[in-house]
Amino acid sequence: MAVLLDENSRVIVQGITGREGSFHTKLMLEYGTKIVAGVTPGKGGQEVYGVPVYDTVSEAVEAHPEANTSIIFVPARFAADAAYEAIDAGLKLVVVITEHIPVHESMKFINYAKQKGTTIIGPNCPGIISPGKAKVGIMPGHVFKPGSIGIVSRSGTLTYEIGYAITKEGMGQSTVIGIGGDPVIGTSFTEAMKLYEEDPETEALVLVGEIGGDMEERAAQMIKRGEFTKPVVAFIAGRTAPPGKRMGHAGAIIMAGTGTYEGKVQALQEAGVKVAKTPFEIPDLLKEVLKK
Repeated sequence: MAVLLDENSRVIVQGITGREGSFHTKLMLEYGTKIVAGVTPGKGGQEVYGVPVYDTVSEAVEAHPEANTSIIFVPARFAADAAYEAIDAGLKLVVVITEHIPVHESMKFINYAKQKGTTIIGPNCPGIISPGKAKVGIMPGHVFKPGSIGIVSRSGTLTYEIGYAITKEGMGQSTVIGIGGDPVIGTSFTEAMKLYEEDPETEALVLVGEIGGDMEERAAQMIKRGEFTKPVVAFIAGRTAPPGKRMGHAGAIIMAGTGTYEGKVQALQEAGVKVAKTPFEIPDLLKEVLKK
């Protein structure tokens, strides 16, 4: 078992002939991900690392009906159309790597995906990896190893750092999801937590949050209500960020007294979550909560 992605996932790469698309296709294939097709309008009939390229997602799915997942490496001005294409083709998981997509466009295709039963990860995210099974994203696969710790994160680089710290301590990961740093994203902490709650392979969860928004507070309320029953440890980035100033991610801005570091830490601690002051404390906190 794993969350959303496993060895049965069959992937289409949208934007496969571009620089980023072709580069990460090679790395995903080397990791063992089953990529069945690529899509770039006007480039149908070509191949990229042995993967056949089609002009549209519908053509790719017609030729490869086993396809169930897409990853989008398409420039921001075309990314929403690429997402609609994947959703309308019936793909169940769509990972949107692209950043700088206008918020109103993201809101529309994310809402459309929910109506159609498609899970969106991103936009502006590093993707998802179920170690030893498949990687659909841009994360460095070698820092993760198979295990029972789930990670769901708003930060790409912190995901890798914390994943590596856990791996070095002899613990592995079930599934790692980089949900993205934009104000509007397809999969929130609470939506991801529902999946981890149902996954028998996941024994504990690491939440990697940051200032801005209220996703961490919502996660804390979910834990308080008893809707997530597995041990949770957390790290919140942005402890020293000045209020009103955006720090890195578009979603990481404190407005009108909401989304503060202190508020998020307090909410999580009140829900019984151990919150690390630095990423390097995470493995020790995991050992503590797993002993109980």
